[in-house]
Amino acid sequence: MFKKNSIDKFLEREKKQVPLLPLRDIVVFPGMVIPLFVGREKSINALKYALSQDKEIFLSTQKNAKMDEPALRDIYSFGTLGIVLQLLKMPDGTVKSLVEGKSRAKIKNYLPDSGFFMVEVEKISEHYEPNTKTEALIRSIHSLFESYTKLNQKIGEDVAEIVTSITDPSQLVNTVAAHLTAKIKEKQSLLEIEDINSRLEILYKILNAETDILKLEESLRQRVKNQMEKTQKNYYLNE
Repeated sequence: MFKKNSIDKFLEREKKQVPLLPLRDIVVFPGMVIPLFVGREKSINALKYALSQDKEIFLSTQKNAKMDEPALRDIYSFGTLGIVLQLLKMPDGTVKSLVEGKSRAKIKNYLPDSGFFMVEVEKISEHYEPNTKTEALIRSIHSLFESYTKLNQKIGEDVAEIVTSITDPSQLVNTVAAHLTAKIKEKQSLLEIEDINSRLEILYKILNAETDILKLEESLRQRVKNQMEKTQKNYYLNE
């Protein structure tokens, strides 16, 4: 058996002290590689500090995107531990950064302010016990995502192929969520929930709702197109 000190040391290794980058109108999931344009001084300082250390940074979404100077209470405690891949200063003084999400994490402690937010975060365990319900949910999401991509022209066929080949449930949730045009609160809930079957169930509901919306939009577009063609045909017949 492990001694208490050994367990404590193991748990400590799961915690990290990293700079925090508040995000507006976006939730970053593990596996995402995304460019971010940053203009706030605290955020630029956080990115520079991360790049000067081990490149790790905590990416968490603001509760109110319109807030220019958010306090820690205005930022979700659940986010994604990521790394800064690239930092480029723009002519207007802003910074373009390329970041990659690595793992879900939660803020455990807030550290003294030193020109940017510094936090201690703890990774969220992605361990799960395989069961028939999980497998059924994975298959259902694979099938539904194929339908979703056929309606959403912004998503290529290659993405659908990648998604339907994913068998790890956490990776599946993260990948599909990254491609959804769902509300921030819905994406944030997917990031925070720890039970894998609950994550899969909520993802399925959101994906199903988004698919229904796309079907309705397509139906409306087709109806308008048919009406315009009919009007145009009548116009030429009356000439």
